[in-house]
Amino acid sequence: MSSNLPQERNIDACIQVRDLDPMVTEDLVLELMIQAAPVVKIFMPKDKLTGQHSGKAFVEFQSESDAEYVMKIMKFVKLYGKPIKLKKESKDKVDIGANLFIGNLDAEVDERTLYETFLRFGNILFTPKIMRDPQTGVSKGYGFLSYDNFSSSDAAIEAMNGEFLCNKPISVTYARKKDSQEKHGSKAERTIAASKAPNAPPHMMMMGAPPPPPILSNMNFNPSPFPSQNQPHHMFKQPQYPPPPPF
Repeated sequence: MSSNLPQERNIDACIQVRDLDPMVTEDLVLELMIQAAPVVKIFMPKDKLTGQHSGKAFVEFQSESDAEYVMKIMKFVKLYGKPIKLKKESKDKVDIGANLFIGNLDAEVDERTLYETFLRFGNILFTPKIMRDPQTGVSKGYGFLSYDNFSSSDAAIEAMNGEFLCNKPISVTYARKKDSQEKHGSKAERTIAASKAPNAPPHMMMMGAPPPPPILSNMNFNPSPFPSQNQPHHMFKQPQYPPPPPF
């Protein structure tokens, strides 16, 4: 069932498990995952000298639908007190650069809260990541998440920057690129993303970003684990028109 050697995989049925505690073993990952779906094999890369794993494991299931189901129900499970991160190993899931930085987070805000808060704006590629103290696991007050399109990330910034989450105003901006002062969301990234979009019309391929999303109203939002079914997904501003010119 498990293997420490890379093998041919059905990539659409695979999930990458990240941020694993050093005490986590292949057997423990297997025991956890088979509670949700049948497992074909597990690959946990290990250091050749120390035998210690790198904090990651790759789990292959029997089908893509099994992997999608596991992504939903295992998203916020903790092992040895650390929330695991799940990433779908799909050829179609590409990080286009619609990556957000969320700052000034209250200590009570966890990955689940971020996911449920920002899911309303579009499809989130990977489980949101909150930066934590490696020793205590306490939040450092900021985190990151990624959408699969810039319309969603633009809408999230417009609606949530400066809004209250767990009684603290949060900052929502585009994250900085790795090892750079440049931020994501540039015209170049949008042009590349638009050109790769399926059935992208010519004007999008040439100009870059799609038309801007509607402006969302400012609102105080305190998420609960079980949002009301009557809660609207979007609140839109009424357009403000200038007064007519005098006759």
